[in-house]
Amino acid sequence: MMEKMTLREKIGQMIMAGFPASNISPEYKRLVEEYKIGNTILFSHNIETSSQVRKLCSELAELIENNTGCQPFIAVDQEGGMVTRLPRDATIFPGAMAIAATGDPVNAYRAGHATGRELGALGINVNMAPVLDINSNRNNPVIGVRAFGDSKEQVSGFGMEMMKGLIDAQVLPIIKHFPGHGDTAVDSHIGLPVIDKSLPELMSNEIVPFHNAINNGAEAVMTSHILFPQIENNNKPATMSQRIITGLLREQLGFEGLVFSDCLEMDAVKKYYGTAKGALEAVKAGVNIVCISHTPELVEQAVKLMEEAVQNGELPVETVDKSVKKIIAFKRKYRAVGYGGDDIAIVGCPGHKTLAADIREKSITSVGAKGRGFPSVDSNTLFIGSYAGRSTLASSSADKSFSFPEYMAREFGGQFLLASVNPTAEEIAEVLEKAGEYKTVVYGTYNGHLNPGQLELVNRLCGNNENVIAVALRNPYDLGSIDARAYKLAAYEYTTQVFDILSEIFRGSIIPAGKLPVDI
Repeated sequence: MMEKMTLREKIGQMIMAGFPASNISPEYKRLVEEYKIGNTILFSHNIETSSQVRKLCSELAELIENNTGCQPFIAVDQEGGMVTRLPRDATIFPGAMAIAATGDPVNAYRAGHATGRELGALGINVNMAPVLDINSNRNNPVIGVRAFGDSKEQVSGFGMEMMKGLIDAQVLPIIKHFPGHGDTAVDSHIGLPVIDKSLPELMSNEIVPFHNAINNGAEAVMTSHILFPQIENNNKPATMSQRIITGLLREQLGFEGLVFSDCLEMDAVKKYYGTAKGALEAVKAGVNIVCISHTPELVEQAVKLMEEAVQNGELPVETVDKSVKKIIAFKRKYRAVGYGGDDIAIVGCPGHKTLAADIREKSITSVGAKGRGFPSVDSNTLFIGSYAGRSTLASSSADKSFSFPEYMAREFGGQFLLASVNPTAEEIAEVLEKAGEYKTVVYGTYNGHLNPGQLELVNRLCGNNENVIAVALRNPYDLGSIDARAYKLAAYEYTTQVFDILSEIFRGSIIPAGKLPVDI
């Protein structure tokens, strides 16, 4: 098959692109027809309902196969929790850290398998998960609850189970972000992170989960846009480093599967190197599929630059052929549509919804010396918090159709105050005055460890009221900086599903049983 392909058709197989609509856009159709783009990534803006997604994936598969001769990879980032793309009628499982808080890696397998079955029923054959980063930096702005924890053992154990669950559901999982994005305080969507560690240091920690996954059947890896100056001294991030992709991942770790880049429109590449140049350098380094997720012009530039590089000898055609051969082999294994996957009725089925609720319930974690008993939460309670901010561009878009304080006040008949994500001194004073009127105060923090105004407010509330409940609705690190007099809960995500479980905890019908997966 590959022998009959033109150079453009081969390069098209090595690119994954997206479009900002719930139907195939004219621009994307032109990319497939003229530039032979062979793969698609879907985001929340592409997704409305399960039936719409199934129809869209069918149309994408037909369009791409008719124009390239190959079925596509159709991918999403369905990590669960705060990074989710599936429609509301699908089953949304908790994220990695919440699953790890249950203490049972089997829950990672179950979540991966059920998610995979629903993805397959929709026509999606690639999931950009699980995250195998070790969140060793509590100030990490982009990973956090997306990681299974801060130890290599925990991340390895839970990550491998989720990977196996997806594979058993006939969906290709992509382990990410090699060689590790956990020990950085910079988000590569908006900057260029640096991890200044030696190879022995990385091999003894960050790389361990990836190596274990590779030894247990990992078939796809996503690279990180991070500088590792002690390994690659030519100022190239991992995605563009032959020493890291070919030398370390392929030769030293023995990985024989597909290598995907993270999106090359992230500022770590786009701002510092240029997306098209980054795509060429990534392919030269050993990446098989480069992701250019949003802008058609950048896709066109990348295709043309790679064509020129083959023609002038900068990019050996053998490198392209080797990648395309590997891509086609995996596409035959993981077909996007019609491979015999589940009926669409599996999407959001009662069994999966029950499983997700059970895992969520087991994840909620009581933290601190006060134990599991809570003060009364009723109509004499003030609920405080902000909307869920979009902490990183990897997260799902912030949904302001609901808020924790308003949702809980409606549930218990109390009052609520919507605070800003990082309250000012003036706002803190106003909230303290209002809170003095209530017997109990419940504060839902959202990455308070990165927004000090939240922590100042909740700690001052503790000084004025003996019945303060602090709920960490994203990263649990907030709780480590909150006054010991507070009752503390780690919930790991800002979703209505978690709010319902918290309501039952406050009523005493559920006892939180989770265990912290990280040191706070």
